[in-house]
Amino acid sequence: MASVTRLDLLKRLFNDPKNYPYGFARSGDFSISESAALNRYGCLIAALVDGKIKPETEDDERLLRCALGDLEPASVVEKAWHKYQRRINRPRTSSIYGCKRINSSEDDSNENMDTDMAFDDSLSHRLNIAKYVKKM
Repeated sequence: MASVTRLDLLKRLFNDPKNYPYGFARSGDFSISESAALNRYGCLIAALVDGKIKPETEDDERLLRCALGDLEPASVVEKAWHKYQRRINRPRTSSIYGCKRINSSEDDSNENMDTDMAFDDSLSHRLNIAKYVKKM
């Protein structure tokens, strides 16, 4: 297995097809400069954070410390990575309607509702037939 160098990582374009399938620029979450910075430096920062490579320069060390949260982001690249991490790690809701557990008392009312729905369906079916017969 060949070792990956810093220059190899800077040549690769960073993308995240899971969270941003159409790219960073088309997502609406990032400005043009932020999306360009993520595309260019994202692979390098991800490799630094994962420990695949060690920081070679002071800039790499600063990028790593900002990515880990030790320093406040100052440059466009650092701010873009910080924003990217906040976006992909934000809490997701399971549904826009919430997830409420059903109590046993609600189960009884739901059984009655099912029979009412069956009655309503048969009534609406009869009304549709009546409309059809009147048209003839």
